[in-house]
Amino acid sequence: MLDITPLYAALLALVFLPLFIMVAQERAKQNRSIGYDMGSTLHLRVRRHGNFVEWIPFVLILMACAEIRGLSDMWLHIGGVLTVLGRLIHPVGLKTMNAWHPLRMVGNTGAMAPMILYIITILYSYL
Repeated sequence: MLDITPLYAALLALVFLPLFIMVAQERAKQNRSIGYDMGSTLHLRVRRHGNFVEWIPFVLILMACAEIRGLSDMWLHIGGVLTVLGRLIHPVGLKTMNAWHPLRMVGNTGAMAPMILYIITILYSYL
């Protein structure tokens, strides 16, 4: 049974919702159903939301697999906290004209490091 992954899935859903709401609000403000102008506020909000959607489902799947394969509670919580913090920080650092913003790097690391931990755990469990 999964005891830890659902906690982080719920916490990450709480991060997802404001990102979604910000896109919806900007679409309403611009009276735009789909698409966006490059460099616009809507473009930036769509990418912040999109980046979350691109990463987090896969991280949670790997987290669940690692939990099933026996990763310790401590490491699951470390990975979960890093992921949540990273996803809170990442949108602040995701800037249209600055691909190397430090908060973007920290935010990406917050998802990438746990993902690597989960991958290693899963693969090691088959040795």
